[in-house]
Amino acid sequence: MSTLTELRRRFSAALGSLVDDTSGLLDLIRPAQDARFGDYQANCAMPLGKRMGQSPRDVAAAIAERLDVHDMCHAPEIAGPGFINLRLKDEWLAAELARRVQDERLGISPAARARTYVIDYSSPNVAKPMHVGHIRSTVIGDALARTLRFLGHRTITDNHLGDWGTQFGMIIYGWKHFRDEAAFRQQPVTELSRLYKLVHQLVDYYETRRAVPDWERQLTEREAALADQRALLSATDKSLRKKADKAVRRLESQLQETRDELAAAQRKIQAVEATPVLAQLAAQHPGIAEAVLQETARLHAGDRENLALWHEFLPRCRQDIQRIYDRLDIRFDCEYGESFYHDQLAGVVEEFRRRGLAQDSDGASCVFLDGFDAPLIIRKRDGAFLYATTDLATIEYRVKTWNPDAILYVVDHRQSEHFVKLFAAARRWGCEHVELQHISFGTVMGEDGKPYKTRSGDTVGLEGLLDEAVSKAYGVVCANDDAKPGGPELSDAERRHVAHVVGHAAIKYADLAQNRTSDYVFSFDKMVALEGNTATYMQYSYARTQSIFAKGQVDLESLRRAADRLALEAPAERTLGLKLLQFAEALQDAVADYRPSQLTSYLFDLAKSFSEFYHQCPVLTAEKETLRTSRLLLCDLTGRTIRQGLDLLGIHVVDKM
Repeated sequence: MSTLTELRRRFSAALGSLVDDTSGLLDLIRPAQDARFGDYQANCAMPLGKRMGQSPRDVAAAIAERLDVHDMCHAPEIAGPGFINLRLKDEWLAAELARRVQDERLGISPAARARTYVIDYSSPNVAKPMHVGHIRSTVIGDALARTLRFLGHRTITDNHLGDWGTQFGMIIYGWKHFRDEAAFRQQPVTELSRLYKLVHQLVDYYETRRAVPDWERQLTEREAALADQRALLSATDKSLRKKADKAVRRLESQLQETRDELAAAQRKIQAVEATPVLAQLAAQHPGIAEAVLQETARLHAGDRENLALWHEFLPRCRQDIQRIYDRLDIRFDCEYGESFYHDQLAGVVEEFRRRGLAQDSDGASCVFLDGFDAPLIIRKRDGAFLYATTDLATIEYRVKTWNPDAILYVVDHRQSEHFVKLFAAARRWGCEHVELQHISFGTVMGEDGKPYKTRSGDTVGLEGLLDEAVSKAYGVVCANDDAKPGGPELSDAERRHVAHVVGHAAIKYADLAQNRTSDYVFSFDKMVALEGNTATYMQYSYARTQSIFAKGQVDLESLRRAADRLALEAPAERTLGLKLLQFAEALQDAVADYRPSQLTSYLFDLAKSFSEFYHQCPVLTAEKETLRTSRLLLCDLTGRTIRQGLDLLGIHVVDKM
């Protein structure tokens, strides 16, 4: 049990003697933001005083009088308008730390009521190599799965691969018309990716050409509407001018959006028409968009040739993706792709129609939902199924197979509306008892403030990104090793191993340390820095604890048997000890809103506290043997906590850096 949970339990008893309803009040007991005001602070007297019609300070005094914390805290102090400040007793802190020293789980108790989670993450399109856009879903989902498992929950991870549908229709069409057999024999996935991108570009070219007249007409209409509203800005009627001013701002924004869309469309068209080879291919395949749909339909219908090609291509694509997962130490319990659910889709649509949950609209089967103008389409009028159909079949399978309490979808924020509609439709279908949650996240940006891409404008390949991170890390590891007072300690093989671990960790940690709903700017130099909130700094802090044990020739088993010698005398010792006890709270915060950044923030604070302790409190040269033992115990607990915390983020440590 965490310190905060124990304090809230005791506050619950005190508050329960004053009011019947304590909901919301216990959340106002939190770690203090300023150490001058204690270790924990309770702000519940203010809202409770308002509810009871009494002075918050009087209510705070009544709470403090009923609060039984004498064994763990000094006497509560009332400050300001009614804050209750609590400072833990040093001997209680030391005793709790000693218990954690002897506990492999560092004092983290499994959940009293274990839940079953299904976590859907990564889910790349197997038709093309993984790129930087896949990193967020992959590492966030993996960190959440590891943390929930560690907390005692049953957790099933499912990689819902894009292994079916139009993307394979594009590859099959490309294979039949544009393939390079020699290139396929040498690098099959690269050749399949080339075919996919080529066909996609040609399809997009024709679809864009068809859309341009509509954008041009929209542009003309909005320019005319804007001119009309601008003319009203000089009207004598003040209310009319005010309405016109508002309309002008709205139309100017819409006009700019249309201009941007038209400019982007013209660039796509120009990219094909200005390239002789592409222009020739486009001219030779004017019906490519319809042909791709036909190839897709043949695949879905079980056409022997297309199905054989799919069976040939899919294992190669999956092997390429698995190589990335192996580098990142990502494992899934299941990898049920879109193809797994194909035979269930017709049944899903029929059940929705039979139960009156879906209606026909222009020949399509649609689920109309409150609050949305556009329905959720589950079958197009040509009979084709959509992502929504597959997602509904997936929910049905997961609910029947695993009976989960929650299904989490770690998918970027651009899919938010889709998931709102999907979850609403699923609840109508009978899934009210399952928590369906979209764990959304922002975009990886370049230093130019735009989505991170190569100089040529292509998405950045994930494998190349990892290679570059390892290369950068190697430079940092070598520089750090060369700068050691006694000279370099690592062989080149050791340096390369450390660089491999540090480079991969840098990519993961830099992503996980961000607020997941925000965009962030990608920077190699910041990621591998030895200072700041980076994986490298965390790994360095861990390596520092191991260096102490190596230099002191410390027998860790014997040390841990002396856990009762742990004491907190110096301020830096106490600060570090308090932070170590808050590991459980950090894990609770990380899963409360599914934000791994809560854990990275904790680890960074812990590493900073350890750095202060390291510089202020001699360990191996401590004045007394008892003091040396106590400080070694703090080092041991710090190293184990950092290692465990990083492991929950999917990050490895090294003993030497």
